[in-house]
Amino acid sequence: MSTSSSRGDHWTFLTNHARVLLRIADDPDVRLRDVATGVGITERAVQLIVADLEAAGYLTRTRVGRRNRYTIDPTVALRHPAEADHPVGDLITAFLHREHIPTASAPPQRN
Repeated sequence: MSTSSSRGDHWTFLTNHARVLLRIADDPDVRLRDVATGVGITERAVQLIVADLEAAGYLTRTRVGRRNRYTIDPTVALRHPAEADHPVGDLITAFLHREHIPTASAPPQRN
């Protein structure tokens, strides 16, 4: 028996939405082109995902000069009914170091 199948060779546990959100949580000043490179999708796909995340209330973007700064609301519930009792902050906590976890009351850092 083979350890992989042609149907199952390319699936992953996290969606691109989760990967984009985690990348932004790790660096709120990240450029979307850098997110695209890191996630392995197009910049346009990242733009659409960020628009989805913003529309759902997971993040907000603030213009800082010529760049965007992203703020994640860690209290927003995950979307699937099976995980709806968990806030997105739980996902971020599971994948990022503690010092990178956004808090709802923390103001955005200014450089």
